[in-house]
Amino acid sequence: MKKIVIAIDGWSSCGKSTMARQLARKLNYIFIDSGAMYRAITLYFLRNQVDINNELAIENALSAIHLEFKLNAASLNNEIWMNGENVDALIRDIKVAERVSETAALAKVRDFAVAQQRLIGQDKGIVMDGRDIGSVVFPSAELKIFMTADPEIRVQRRLKELQAKNPGITMEEVRNNLASRDHIDSTRAISPLRKPDDALVLDNSNLTPDQQLELALTWAQERIQL
Repeated sequence: MKKIVIAIDGWSSCGKSTMARQLARKLNYIFIDSGAMYRAITLYFLRNQVDINNELAIENALSAIHLEFKLNAASLNNEIWMNGENVDALIRDIKVAERVSETAALAKVRDFAVAQQRLIGQDKGIVMDGRDIGSVVFPSAELKIFMTADPEIRVQRRLKELQAKNPGITMEEVRNNLASRDHIDSTRAISPLRKPDDALVLDNSNLTPDQQLELALTWAQERIQL
């Protein structure tokens, strides 16, 4: 059976990574969380107080970053490691969330991440999610899915996710964070978030995780059989 590239793009807190991970598992594909890559880079920048307005500082920082995904045998999830450290949980912190969009908008950061993503996906058989996977990273992907949901539903989902690690977070903080990220993601000069013309739209406002997975799996199987 032939292997394909599945690119999943969409707004923040639409459940892209969750669905991409489940879809990859169903198809026995490799799941690549591009958002985790940008979050890990952001974590490194925060830890090392990298000045994002200093081109040389950015270059030096990126040259010191090594990212890889490793399978967690217990959870069966691919988790991101940075320079030998499992940072999968650390990159979900609100401080990282507040800075990731501006970091991901930097040309040198995107070039660094995209080069790694393309290298991983050159043999196909992957599911990758992010903001510009179908439009920039893999414009020839056999299946492109653009995920969206009602803004308030996205806020509620994100709040629930963050409260597990930060009980003091408020709905207003989450709403402001998502609004800021949406604006930056959709208006940045480099690789802005947009729906590729040939992408299938998946609005999961009123879908259960099982229902959206079934729909995506149907689309994938149709492309695999072509």
